[in-house]
Amino acid sequence: MTTPSGPQARPARVLGTVDAVAIGAASMLGAGVFSVFAPAALGAGAWLPVAILIAGAVAYCNAVSSARLAARHPESGGAYVYGRERLGELWGYLAGWSFVVGKVASCAAMALTFAAYVLPGWEKPLAVAAVVAVTALDYRGLRRSTLVLKLMLGAVLAVLAAVVVTMLLSGRLAAVAEVDGLGPWPGSFGVLGAAGMIFFAFAGYARVATLGGEVRDPGTTIPRAIALSLGGVLALYLVVGTGLLIVLGRERLTTSAAPMADAVQVAGFPWMVPVVAAGAAVASLGALLTLVLGVSRTTAAMASDGHLPRALAAVHERHGVPHRAEIAVAAAVVVLVLVADLRGAIAFSAFGVLVYYAITNASALRLGPDETRPPLLVPLTGLVGCVVLACSLPLPAVITGMAVLAAGAGLWWLRERLALR
Repeated sequence: MTTPSGPQARPARVLGTVDAVAIGAASMLGAGVFSVFAPAALGAGAWLPVAILIAGAVAYCNAVSSARLAARHPESGGAYVYGRERLGELWGYLAGWSFVVGKVASCAAMALTFAAYVLPGWEKPLAVAAVVAVTALDYRGLRRSTLVLKLMLGAVLAVLAAVVVTMLLSGRLAAVAEVDGLGPWPGSFGVLGAAGMIFFAFAGYARVATLGGEVRDPGTTIPRAIALSLGGVLALYLVVGTGLLIVLGRERLTTSAAPMADAVQVAGFPWMVPVVAAGAAVASLGALLTLVLGVSRTTAAMASDGHLPRALAAVHERHGVPHRAEIAVAAAVVVLVLVADLRGAIAFSAFGVLVYYAITNASALRLGPDETRPPLLVPLTGLVGCVVLACSLPLPAVITGMAVLAAGAGLWWLRERLALR
């Protein structure tokens, strides 16, 4: 199928390198960094740093494949476009389907995390209000959204730096013996399942690739932005995750609902707890902002091809955003907020995103030698890694994810059959 063209498929190219790095870093530094290490430690135990490295290695392969593909296909839609152009209609559709469904669940998780830190006991009403407010901000256009995003990113980085400093000042990081080495091997599914959960916190690194149609000089900007944001966040996750493991110990970390707040208390700085809570709230809201951006643009790309209602492809004449897609995504997130379980939403989102990037790596394997194809080992490692991590997630998430994928494939088949008639 030809790439969509015309005013409905061409939002303005307004993002530079700094904007793109901010989008990628802020997407990764969302609710995940404040919540994912506890359930990951439940599976990996003291092998948590190994799980972080595995997730980071898979993310790196995905980032390289995404960057090379985005340079060849600098348009909104990400792996939906790559899969369609390189593997065929069905694979592109399944990539878009996985991205939209998984990221809608992620949006719900971010909104619920934000509300839990700001107003415990009133999570669902406040989460709905947050979704509405973020959608209204995105509706006004990218320039205003990325300005707010940069401010949020700076605040979150300051809070994370303060948490690391308090852990260092506690003196417990020097007593590495507290961890008792790496402890017993928790099993492959334990470490790989933990890596799959942690991948949820990495998933924003390639968000800029889904905004390819709105990035200036995409051939240079996209690879540079992905590398800078991913490398910095990987280092930060290793420091924070290892620090939490040492300061809290394995047992307390795995049972903690707010590990960073617990860490500053154990370190002897209880007055930092409200600061950490504020940082978690800001991070969640910032990630929700960029998630709505990415999901709405993939939704609009699928709608322009007829895989979703074509009315969702419309771009606002004044603000240059797919406003109908944004409203539809917000409505779906609100529904999930009202019925979702936070931990299950995170696992399901991780499954959808891993499927999305598996298709990305498979698409990168189809790049020709004259198309800056990455070394064969990179997309192969990314493809195998995504499949293995997805299958290592908690069984309910895997079963639900497979059922949703099958439902998506069934809808595609039904649409094709009706089109033939």
